[in-house]
Amino acid sequence: MLIGENSREVADSVARELKEIQKSLPEGVIAEPVYERTILVDKAIATVQKNLVEGALLVIVILFLLLGNIRAALITAAVIPITMLATISGMVELGISANLMSLGALDFGLIVDGAVIIVENAVRRLAIAQHDNNGLLPLKERLQVVFESTNEVIRPSLFGVMIITVVYIPLFTLSGVEGKMFQPMAATVVIALLAAMLFTLTIVPAAVAMFMQGRVTEKESPFIVAVKFAYKPLLLFSIKFRWFIVLASMALMALAIQTASKMGTEFIPQLDEGDIALHALRITGTSLKQSIEMQELLENKLKSFPQVDKVFAKIGTPEVATDPMPPNVADNFVMLKPRSEWPNPDLSKEDLVKQMESAVESLPGNNYEFTQPIEMRFNELISGVRADLAIKVFGDDLDTIRQTAENVLQVVQSIDGSADARVEQVSGLPLLSVEPKRTELARYGLSVDSIQDLLASAIGGTDVGLIYEGDRRFNLVVRLPESIRSDIAMLGSLPVTLDSGEYVPLSEVATIKITDVPAQISRESGKRRVVVSSNVRGRDLGGFVSEVQAEVTEKVKLPSGYWIEYGGTYEQLQSASQRLSIVVPITLLLIFGLLVTVFSSFKDAAIIFTGVPLALTGGVCALYLRDMPLSISAGVGFIALSGVAVLNGLVMLSFIRDYWRQNGNLNEAIIEGAMTRLRPVLMTALVASLGFVPMALNVGTGAEVQRPLATVVIGGIISSTILTLLVLPALYRIIHGRDSKPSEVMA
Repeated sequence: MLIGENSREVADSVARELKEIQKSLPEGVIAEPVYERTILVDKAIATVQKNLVEGALLVIVILFLLLGNIRAALITAAVIPITMLATISGMVELGISANLMSLGALDFGLIVDGAVIIVENAVRRLAIAQHDNNGLLPLKERLQVVFESTNEVIRPSLFGVMIITVVYIPLFTLSGVEGKMFQPMAATVVIALLAAMLFTLTIVPAAVAMFMQGRVTEKESPFIVAVKFAYKPLLLFSIKFRWFIVLASMALMALAIQTASKMGTEFIPQLDEGDIALHALRITGTSLKQSIEMQELLENKLKSFPQVDKVFAKIGTPEVATDPMPPNVADNFVMLKPRSEWPNPDLSKEDLVKQMESAVESLPGNNYEFTQPIEMRFNELISGVRADLAIKVFGDDLDTIRQTAENVLQVVQSIDGSADARVEQVSGLPLLSVEPKRTELARYGLSVDSIQDLLASAIGGTDVGLIYEGDRRFNLVVRLPESIRSDIAMLGSLPVTLDSGEYVPLSEVATIKITDVPAQISRESGKRRVVVSSNVRGRDLGGFVSEVQAEVTEKVKLPSGYWIEYGGTYEQLQSASQRLSIVVPITLLLIFGLLVTVFSSFKDAAIIFTGVPLALTGGVCALYLRDMPLSISAGVGFIALSGVAVLNGLVMLSFIRDYWRQNGNLNEAIIEGAMTRLRPVLMTALVASLGFVPMALNVGTGAEVQRPLATVVIGGIISSTILTLLVLPALYRIIHGRDSKPSEVMA
């Protein structure tokens, strides 16, 4: 797994070298599987590119259908390639690579939102001006009309894009692993939004004035005509029964909050890498020879599956100890065939893992952890454990720690969703123990040194000479044969020489036995530590850990001076959640301050700001309907959604205020402003939501990360549009019902 500025170039270079090396190596060595990781990168990038292209095509189709003018649609769509060129240039300058995360949140609908508002209003004003002038307008007059129409919407459009940009600030505050993952995404989106805003305020108005030369008619598409026909009675109903509409929306918001509190949580969705990593753990003290024999049985069992292409493993510690392991531990990499070559292509990877798990359980002497190659390394880098959850038990006495860890393991295994749960192997190493009988030694006049010398000679060996071979020399060592050294009874018969010249068997003056001693002693923060690890399958990580914490607190009694910490990817979820819980409220206050600046009115700012929680209602419902847990990826979707909700409310409310200021009738101003802004609100909502549809429905490599984000945005924009079209006018009527003059609104 490569992280850095030129990771793609490095991966391609490594892949080329490995292809050459592979030609001279036997099948099954590491060169081919390492190259598989670069293929995974290619697949993920291809998924992102496919989503971007499909999203752009959907946005362009919506522009053609709703604007009702081909030239206007082309001018608006032209913002997409220009903005992408500027975005890529900015990424190059900042050293941001094009990857699954950096491009994952780009939505061409958000990019063209500002241009849609300006072009729609400019076309409408040009059509009115031509009608009033009874003919075509010269360039100078078109420039003036476009200038005035842009000024009408430039302030809400500008502040709307600024607000969408501001909502990404929380992602820049993330640190550690989550920061490295989501900061490039935030930087890329901010670059794209700023570039789009610049082009929207400069190129787009000029292009409208220059290229809209012929007859401009404000021709609405049949879809808009039908929507307006259905919308007006609903608008009148919402104004008449405004309290019912507002209370109903508040009830939905409360229901969404309750639903969100019961939803599961996870750091990021698990990425399907296409292959399987299998961690095989054997009894401590297993020799290398025995481990290899057991490994051959395991590999033969795995190769019997028709879905498996090849299997290879790593045992022990290499010369360059980048991944040191004892001989009793093996990393197995199971490379799968393309799904088209499977006997049953509809078989899910989770079901295949369950079948493999059932098959290898019949092999004695092994414990297993099923994961994925990159996921395994990712978890190991985070907390030193290769599983999803690490429960660390700290203390002083190793036996007490180990017993506490065993109690924790029993609790974890009893919880639904636990898989491959085990306690870190800290004991069970067989050791030959020789304990002197000091009373017998004193009776025979012997010392402990005499026993130590005897054992050193018999087991370790005694140098009796040198052997020369040219300029090399070797020690000549004499010791007992292996058959005696491994036999406790024979060792007990070794003669110990007394001062009188007589002999006494070693078993007479010492106790010889095989005892279990600690295989390893791990420390963290100056304290001894034993880890209970577990993977999570079939449920969300956050909900699983919450249940584990509650059960452990209730059922496991910790001695004084001992404590438990929870690590793994859950640690990153907690870190990111805590940071966002502080930064997001500050960002929302900043957005509210920008709204107050736009309208110079606390009331109007509060009305628009209600769009944020009500828009999040749709995002929560979408996640619930698709059975997706809350994650940092979904959180990014909520962040983007809040900006879109504010933008739509900003545009509609500014027109309602303008109409009220002109005619002095509040009800007429609300109806006229809402009907006038219906098309741009629908357009911004549709282009923003449809731009995410390919991400929400895609099933390719890497789609798991983008799917929650897209789901939240699509669901939230639906509720946000309903809010803007129905709830916002009703709320505006309630808040300003007693204001008799438009000037009071501006106070």
